[in-house]
Amino acid sequence: MEMDEDNVTDKTIVLDPISRLKIVTKQASEVEIDNNIPPIRYYKSGLQMVRMANVYLEEGALENAFTLYIKFMTLFLEKIRNHPEFEKVPKSDKQVNSQKLKEVLPKAEQLKKQLLAQYEEEYDRYLKDVKRREKFMRNKMVIDEKSKPSVQSAPAKNSVNNSQPLKLNINPVPPLLENLSYPNSDTFLPPAPFKNSSADKSDLKSSKPIINRSSKPSFLVCPNVPPSKLRIVIVPGNLVSQFLLLARKNTDLNIETGGILAGKLKREQLLITHLLVPEQVGTCDSCTTQREEDLFDYQEQHDLITLGWIHTHPTQTAFMSSVDLHTHYAYQRMIPEAIAIVCAVNDNNVFYCLTDYGLYFISNCTQTGFHPHPTDNNIYTEAKHIKPDPRASLEIVDLRRTKR
Repeated sequence: MEMDEDNVTDKTIVLDPISRLKIVTKQASEVEIDNNIPPIRYYKSGLQMVRMANVYLEEGALENAFTLYIKFMTLFLEKIRNHPEFEKVPKSDKQVNSQKLKEVLPKAEQLKKQLLAQYEEEYDRYLKDVKRREKFMRNKMVIDEKSKPSVQSAPAKNSVNNSQPLKLNINPVPPLLENLSYPNSDTFLPPAPFKNSSADKSDLKSSKPIINRSSKPSFLVCPNVPPSKLRIVIVPGNLVSQFLLLARKNTDLNIETGGILAGKLKREQLLITHLLVPEQVGTCDSCTTQREEDLFDYQEQHDLITLGWIHTHPTQTAFMSSVDLHTHYAYQRMIPEAIAIVCAVNDNNVFYCLTDYGLYFISNCTQTGFHPHPTDNNIYTEAKHIKPDPRASLEIVDLRRTKR
């Protein structure tokens, strides 16, 4: 039977099982703490991290689940205590986290055994495929040699000595791990209170900053894969229209309205299922979340993952101000697929995300409030990984105590 050469060299399984498991564990453990981010957000994010890991486990994506569990344990058993504001974390949040650790530890240990068995099976299949390929190549060379016209004056140069088996180079090489869906190292941040503003529509020009690209931000709530491989975000077809309807009274008063996009992971797609409208204070060019704990509580009760945010521009066009970009950075550090929807009432509705350069830049920008950003590089762009679905259901939860 002819061998399909493309299927023989799966670079994710060419390492021996133990080495492969060590690499996955090491990459998952590469989690760093940003001291500029309040530790309470890490605690809230950790809950969402475990939710996503549980989904991966239920769907049989063992490596992704294991990666997230390791990230969670590394973050809260080793890293978080080094945060200068660690002592400010409420005791109740630490207790919840401690309970989650007790749940995660045995799951990770069991997954380790399952993964090792899976890797052994895959490695065994790989070696058998290599042997079949060697045999196929030997037979092919013999057939090719026999089909050549005989030349009496000289022996065949490519004669095959069947006593010397053909050897293929199967030296172990580092696995690409391209089959992972996500958890990459660093910070899975929760919904930072959106402090959005559209006042600085045209950020002033400034000299291009020096970016330390060795400190590229990675993502906590997603297994280890290239940032370019984004999962599709399913957006209910009526999301924007329903949000604009809810925000109409504020819009008529020239006041911005903001909301949180939340949902679930299902078969490697992120589904926006909820639009959460938190308590907030809005002006003509800003909106700031209040009582953020209500938002966290609701998401915890309903096992929701934060997938981005949405806000209106009552009178201006659709764009992302410097304040918007810093706000969205926290979401996109949490999960690379996070989107920002800007609803410009008199213009259009645009789905945005930070570019790779934008992630680098904002992670190194220490300015607050409105400030200039360089205009010679694209810090943000229109999100291309969204998929509107007119059949997708949407639940709107208005957590505001005083509704306009």
